Amino acid sequence: MILEITITSMRKRILLEWLKIVLGLIVFAFGVHLTIFANIGLAPWDCLGMGISYHTPLNYGMSMTIMALVILGIDILMKEKIGYGTIIDALITGNLVQLYNTLNPFPLNESLSLGIVYMLTGFVFMALGMAIYMKSEQCCGPRDALLVGLGKRMLKVPIGIVEIILWGVVLLAGWLLGGPVGIGTIVGTFGAGLVMQLVYMIIHFEPRKLQHRGVIEISKALVTGKTSQQEKACESA
Repeated sequence: MILEITITSMRKRILLEWLKIVLGLIVFAFGVHLTIFANIGLAPWDCLGMGISYHTPLNYGMSMTIMALVILGIDILMKEKIGYGTIIDALITGNLVQLYNTLNPFPLNESLSLGIVYMLTGFVFMALGMAIYMKSEQCCGPRDALLVGLGKRMLKVPIGIVEIILWGVVLLAGWLLGGPVGIGTIVGTFGAGLVMQLVYMIIHFEPRKLQHRGVIEISKALVTGKTSQQEKACESA
């Protein structure tokens, strides 16, 4: 009976973590949508996604999904843990953004000053969304895992600066594919990392310190009701 309660409790905990991941991605995707709605040039990843859509039969949402799967392969090569958070992110984030783009009843913004405000606001939502879902410690989405993986190899560099470097490379690829580039793209390349650094300083969040659990560990916990740490403690007792 006690074992059944433990397993049930663990499953509820993991389910709540999955819901937190989805909530975080909903917030994150809304932030991405705001950067697109700003209409002053896309942020680098979105520039690359649009560039890919121009050369393939894929729409933006599917382009971002396929790109996420490719980045996932890079994450694996970097020996970053792959968890349910990674999988959920790869499958739904691009399509959530596409949904926001489709449902938005307003015409694209035509004001440069308002566009900059929309874009910077979008970066705040993106940073908050990342923090919400990362705190579940079920691993990062493919792009965020790439950022964290690079960050672990550049420990003396603030995570926001690491993102600026990464986004600069992504921007070059998107531009070469004909993705929309404007002042917002430049704002995105430098602004997103700086906004992230500021937001994470305010909420005292450091993604490189999280102890993520991979798919295998979470799957075992669903079956046994115990985490790997608990199993090790039982073995040593």
